[in-house]
Order: sequence, then structure tokens, then C-alpha cells
Amino acid sequence: MKSISSNIFVNDLLSTITFYTKLGFTITDEVTTPEGEKVFALMTNGSVSFMFQFFASIDGKHPMVSRADGGSLLLYITVDNIRQYYAYINERVIVLTGLEKTFYGATEFSLCDNNNYLLTFAEHD
Repeated sequence: MKSISSNIFVNDLLSTITFYTKLGFTITDEVTTPEGEKVFALMTNGSVSFMFQFFASIDGKHPMVSRADGGSLLLYITVDNIRQYYAYINERVIVLTGLEKTFYGATEFSLCDNNNYLLTFAEHD
């Protein structure tokens, strides 16, 4: 195995792009319909990439994929300079937990994205 890429299904792709832009991600690839509707976006920040895709784009396929926002998934993202990143993020989105030192030596904070997915950002000392 060489890598893993998460393809996250969302109901509102444009709002998701706006939210992740606030986290410092940029669009590095996208797919639009012939009518010009954006149905997929690959967003990257450093070496972290997320693919976001409309639920509607898989209608009739993959019935096991829940059509509800959020889920029992936590995206754990390691960063450098967590205090600086936290200060940047805290001004742009609602943070669930402030900077906390964990029993395993990481400094972390968490937030929910606009789709109710839980994101935890961590720096390991």
C-alpha cells in the first residue's frame, strides 16, 4: 500500500469548499457537469488531501453509503505549529475543544465541519 485518500460525500459541495477554504485548503482538482454544476472537488493543504463529492452524484450506486451528513468518522490531521494554526482557525470557524494536552503526548483541538464530520488537529511533541 502506498497511500489512502478519503472521498467524503456531502449534500452541499459549495458550502464544503467554503468551509475547508477557511481551514487553509485549496482546490487542486474539480469535476463539473456539462451544465457547469460542480460535483467533485479535491482540496489540499500541505500533504493532506480530501476529496468531496455530492451524494446526488452516486444516485443508484453504492446503496450502503448513508445519505445523511456526518457519521461515525473522525479525521485525525497532524500539523506543525498547532498553536499558530489554532489561532488562525479559531477566528474563522467554531471550535469544539480548545488546545488540550493528551495522555499520549499530543496537543490537540477538535471541530465539526459543515457536514458534521469531526476533525481533530494534533501536533505530537
